[in-house]
Amino acid sequence: MPQTQIEKYEAFRALHEGPGTFVIPNPWDVGTARTLTNLGLSALATTSSGLAIGLGRRSSAREVSREEVIENARGIVEATHLPVSADLEDCFGDTPEDCAETMRLAAATGLVGGSIEDANGARATPIYDFSEAVERVTAVCEAVKDQPIIVTARADNFINGRPDLDDTIERLRAFSAAGADVLYAPALPSLEAIRTVCEAVDKPVNVVMGLTGPVFTVEELQEAGVRRISVGGAFARAAMGAFVRAAREVAEKGSFEFAADALPGAEIRRLLTRG
Repeated sequence: MPQTQIEKYEAFRALHEGPGTFVIPNPWDVGTARTLTNLGLSALATTSSGLAIGLGRRSSAREVSREEVIENARGIVEATHLPVSADLEDCFGDTPEDCAETMRLAAATGLVGGSIEDANGARATPIYDFSEAVERVTAVCEAVKDQPIIVTARADNFINGRPDLDDTIERLRAFSAAGADVLYAPALPSLEAIRTVCEAVDKPVNVVMGLTGPVFTVEELQEAGVRRISVGGAFARAAMGAFVRAAREVAEKGSFEFAADALPGAEIRRLLTRG
């Protein structure tokens, strides 16, 4: 069972270098991190959108601060013996220097992974220009080249309404050359597009399921060449869905049938037990 940051990093890297595909689910607080740990998962990743839901924010991109994301990640790291990677959005800065500082702060919390996106949140031009995006990834990778942290670089064309597969692949290849360890293009439209990306790049590919578009099984994604599968904020949204359905039942029907699907207290206590 890995304990130190170095041991967790080595375990995390081994998962990416292994022959199969692994699922890295996304807790949004200490309770969900401990639950996923006790359910036998091999690694965890934070979710900025799940954190935003818990904080009552409508958007994670501009309404959750770097400090809040780092502190949330710190709590999750301390709640589990598993390797933890962090969803760091656009690394909270337009400049390469800002991005590098965010990744250094992430490494200092005990995280063994962190991500950087090429989306900037602007409505008119939501994606950083190619050269600027590469500069940001380069700065992040250089900042932590001697740290036990795996950098995931994300090309956000498809999730921002720019269905350009060629540009997405070009960006991912450039991010790899800049030093990124894992490559990620959310919202690819088909299994064939996912396979094309996996065949076109030289680093492990992360795919998110439950975010938007079609969903595929672990077996299908593994056959396509995917190494890592995350769920982003899908678990948090699923929990929110159950909560809202229960609340609406009470408010609109005056009944409490939802309780039949609730976990027993003893099961919750078992899942929340540390170690």
